[in-house]
Amino acid sequence: MSRIGKKPVEIPSGVTITIGKDNVVTIKGPKGELKQAVDTDIKLELKDSSLELVRPTEQIRHRAMHGLYRSLISNMVKGVTEGYVKKLELVGVGFKAANQGNILDLALGYSHNIIFEIPKELKIVTSQEKGQNPIITLESVDKQLLGQVCAKIRGLRKPEPYKGKGVKFVGEVLRRKAGKSAGK
Repeated sequence: MSRIGKKPVEIPSGVTITIGKDNVVTIKGPKGELKQAVDTDIKLELKDSSLELVRPTEQIRHRAMHGLYRSLISNMVKGVTEGYVKKLELVGVGFKAANQGNILDLALGYSHNIIFEIPKELKIVTSQEKGQNPIITLESVDKQLLGQVCAKIRGLRKPEPYKGKGVKFVGEVLRRKAGKSAGK
């Protein structure tokens, strides 16, 4: 039995879960609403304050889907109650970030500024403290979309291993390399 799959998903107060036809799960909470289509083989059992997922057989495919969908639904419940926040830091001389609505304007050391459109489901805040690196804060109820957008922004200028310049997550530890002079 999947250790993750057999744990029931606790439903906090203020969150409603509806299971539609074709196993489409809709979760509504104080921060928003999310939908997820679940494989038709996986059975969803809604009890008073928890949701349980049951797999029909011990096939490899069913075992894989069991834990996956339990995690996805659990992340959706957390998203509509608390939400998710990710912070990106721009490390480098002259690196800047500014936003107007959901349009992000980045100066990352290229000959031109990069204009990046953020999906409307995400909230974005840019901040620049004196003496600190610019910080981009992204907030959303959808964990997958948030991670995907952060990865795309980070991919515009990945941190390089010598000085660490580029776009990185706040708190991310980078493996640094010694330069040429280290061999002497």
